[in-house]
Amino acid sequence: MERDRRYYDDYDRPRDRDRDRVYDWDRDRDRERDRNRDRDRDRNRSRENERRRTQPPRGTKKKKKKRSALSNSMIYILMVCGVSAILAVLCWTMANDMLALNKEQTEAVITIKDEKDFGNVADQLKDNDIINYKFLFRLFATFSGKTDDIVAGQYRLDTSMDYSAILNNLSSRSVSRMTTEVTIPEGYSMAQIFSLLEKKGVSTVEKLEDMAATHDYAFSFLQDIPLGEPTRLEGYLFPDTYTFYLGEDPKYVINKMLVNFDAKVTDAIREQITNKGKTIGEIINVASMIEKETDGTDRATIASVIQNRLNNPSGGTQGYLQIDATIQYVLPEGEIVSEKDYQTVESPYNTYLNKGLPPGPISNPGLASIMAAINPDKTNYFYYALGEDKVHHFFATYAEHQAFLNS
Repeated sequence: MERDRRYYDDYDRPRDRDRDRVYDWDRDRDRERDRNRDRDRDRNRSRENERRRTQPPRGTKKKKKKRSALSNSMIYILMVCGVSAILAVLCWTMANDMLALNKEQTEAVITIKDEKDFGNVADQLKDNDIINYKFLFRLFATFSGKTDDIVAGQYRLDTSMDYSAILNNLSSRSVSRMTTEVTIPEGYSMAQIFSLLEKKGVSTVEKLEDMAATHDYAFSFLQDIPLGEPTRLEGYLFPDTYTFYLGEDPKYVINKMLVNFDAKVTDAIREQITNKGKTIGEIINVASMIEKETDGTDRATIASVIQNRLNNPSGGTQGYLQIDATIQYVLPEGEIVSEKDYQTVESPYNTYLNKGLPPGPISNPGLASIMAAINPDKTNYFYYALGEDKVHHFFATYAEHQAFLNS
């Protein structure tokens, strides 16, 4: 029995070991599973920690959005303030320009040749630093309605003038409009007068000639003279000292001289002309030759020679005036009359080839020559010549005249 029991004990013991061995395997499996679960949990926890490190928490993200909106608002406010500041500075700068505030002192001469070219006016003002903003000046001028008041001329302007003052000083009422004094000598021809006026900056020869030829000036002494040629006004541009605006309208320039003629040749003088059986045109024609020939002391004597030649077509010079100044009138400027010209210059102004008066005056005479033409001396002279003493010597006969020339 004991043997058997030992046998069974021995038999049972391996089985117990097997059972123990099975049990150990389950336990190891459970442990392995636990370890895997723990490892997975640790891995997931690490991933979550990593995600938390790389991405801010939800609460933090909401706060960031709030800070971003606030930042955008601040940026917008700053932008608005910045733009407003820029606009304010720009408006202030333009206001300073318009009102002539805080501007450096500058003076300039502005020349207007064509009052209709307002763009050129604005360009000159800008180029000469009188204004800073051409578009603003033109806008102001348009809305103020002062562009039509601008007239041609030269104006002295400065930066103390605001836009309104500038426009006022570019008008005919301007105190800034520049003037020049021009003295027109007695005996100047129309061409010489116009050239002098151009040299003085009053107007141009072209504009003056055009106005002289085409404008119908309302004076009685011009009514019988047709339009078309500028020389129609020869003799009536009264020599005197005038004050003209620089760049003045040529119509007003010529009109000023004609007005002076109209005032100097008074009604009493015109009555004398009528009583002599003459016209103003005839007297001015004779006076223009006297003015060119006189030495300043012998006007009435030269007038007597011209009258004697005109009134005695069968004696003396046979009705020919034979005055060199009439030929000189049609020669190129600077060319001196020669004896050859007496016969070769084909012109109605050649008084060696044509009897009587020339077609019109050859100069613009002064009042003294006009009065000499009305009231010449009573002489029997038909000839005169300039001596070495620079005065004229007068003769009744051709023989006396030739004897003087040959002496």
